[in-house]
Amino acid sequence: MEAGKRKVSVNVNGEGRSAEVEARQLLVHYLRDELHLTGTHIGCDTSQCGACTVLLNGEAVKSCTVLAVQAQGGEVTTVEGLGNREQLHPIQQGFWEKHGLQCGFCTPGVMMAVVSLLEDNPNPTEEEIREGLEGVICRCTGYQYIVSAVQHAIQLIAQAKSEEVHMGGGS
Repeated sequence: MEAGKRKVSVNVNGEGRSAEVEARQLLVHYLRDELHLTGTHIGCDTSQCGACTVLLNGEAVKSCTVLAVQAQGGEVTTVEGLGNREQLHPIQQGFWEKHGLQCGFCTPGVMMAVVSLLEDNPNPTEEEIREGLEGVICRCTGYQYIVSAVQHAIQLIAQAKSEEVHMGGGS
């Protein structure tokens, strides 16, 4: 191993990944440059905008503030890990159906912040949704469509759980 390099092994979107990285490489650059997961955006380089938000061990983090080596042995979920074109995650579906984006640059970070919010609080009020989005800046919208998209996603999640119970798949 080269001097200054460290081996990092991380489970990313359910898949084990490893690489040698510079000890000071940021997680956002590891995801984008090494793993080619470009849904995680670099917005401000100052940790203010939240466009780079991912889940690290289930918690929303700004990946521009975390070193790749700090994720060693951890679980990372990026927007690519939420769903796909054939089967959107309810949050993605909510944003699609309720027009929760304009330019889309901040959207991956917003979605990941919402995943974390809904893990902690599955039925937030509008105020709690807005509070949960405080770490992600959207320069295009007034946030109302984003909030509507989150509220719709909450309904979709509840509907899916209800259908699962009725089909005998839940408790």
